[in-house]
Amino acid sequence: MIQVARKGAVVASASLALCLAAAACSSSSSSSGATSPASSSSSGASVTVSISVTQFDRSLSAMSTLKPLAAAGKGNVAVILPDTVTSARYTEFDAPYLTQALGLAGLSSSQFSVQNAQGSDATELSDAQTAITKGASVLIMDPLDSGVGAQIESYAKAHGVGVVDYDRLVLGGSRQYYVSFDNVKVGTLIGQGFAACAAAWHVAKPNVLVMKGDPTDNNATLFAQGYLGVLNPFFSSGKYVKVGEPAGTWTPTVALTEFQQNFTAHKNINSVLTPNDANAAPIIHYLQTQGVKAKTFPTTGQDASTVGLQNVLTGYQCGTVYKAIYLEAQAAVALAMFMRAGKTPPSSLVNGTTNDSKTSTAVPSVLLSPKWVTTANMASTVIADQFVKTSQLCVGQFAAACKAAGIS
Repeated sequence: MIQVARKGAVVASASLALCLAAAACSSSSSSSGATSPASSSSSGASVTVSISVTQFDRSLSAMSTLKPLAAAGKGNVAVILPDTVTSARYTEFDAPYLTQALGLAGLSSSQFSVQNAQGSDATELSDAQTAITKGASVLIMDPLDSGVGAQIESYAKAHGVGVVDYDRLVLGGSRQYYVSFDNVKVGTLIGQGFAACAAAWHVAKPNVLVMKGDPTDNNATLFAQGYLGVLNPFFSSGKYVKVGEPAGTWTPTVALTEFQQNFTAHKNINSVLTPNDANAAPIIHYLQTQGVKAKTFPTTGQDASTVGLQNVLTGYQCGTVYKAIYLEAQAAVALAMFMRAGKTPPSSLVNGTTNDSKTSTAVPSVLLSPKWVTTANMASTVIADQFVKTSQLCVGQFAAACKAAGIS
């Protein structure tokens, strides 16, 4: 995708044949069923289920171990995703994987729904309220922003409904659990990838423009914490020079404007830390129009988008962070199934905490591991996972670069 959601969402043009219930993948899908929230379940008192994040893989086979919880639980599971415009990931990956995982975990199509708010706060709140009215006992929610997220969680709490924050933490919220990739680690990988790239491309004195995501997005803050943790020692020692640090955005056109303003004012800029592929893409295109050659001007990214991977293949981007959505979907569904059955998820699943900076609360979390992707491991990661189709990645001018990277 050319624009990314506030958290640096994954872009890819691959389509997945994973939807088990067509209605569940629709932006207007809904389901009805039991109407009483499940805070506990006497029928599930003797049910013991163990699952670990290490069991999640692209087959989703671990979901079948959750079937005893499905039989013991009450109510529906409602998934609410934020949009389809700023991030193609939600329709191409999240909705299909969540739908498949919920079905494999033992829920019928009438016991769950997967909806999309289409970029509207009002729609996201309405979808949540409607789902609760129709019998949802657990919500899996990726909020458009913390404002509407907190509203939804307050409403859910008042109705005895549990909430899993999905991918983006609701600051000031009241959710029970949070599922995401380790976002500080994401930033660390970006910083380490930049440093390795600057050395490999023989940039003797990196004069770096440090760019950020939207400052209102907690994920952007965590990404920056990670990559600044890597870069600050270089700045302090004088090995690198930090030329500027714009306010930050997840809007590619704004990112381009920020870059152009700084590049015009500071012609010594010879590298840029970009927090995702979508923001990097127009900057790279601009640099190409200025005659910048491959492997001379380090840029970074995340999301393993098609355009990002193509920029990596051609030597205009150092690498990109890949976050396998099938891991995130399975983790969220596993949490929801325990909550629906009134059970406490095991520590092998809930493997960390995340700080809600607004309330200074440690939120129990499932934190998943991202990967830094370069030409060296592209074939064994995003291609092997069918996250991006070779037929779409290796077109035209990119065919030779794909062949050189062992992608066919």
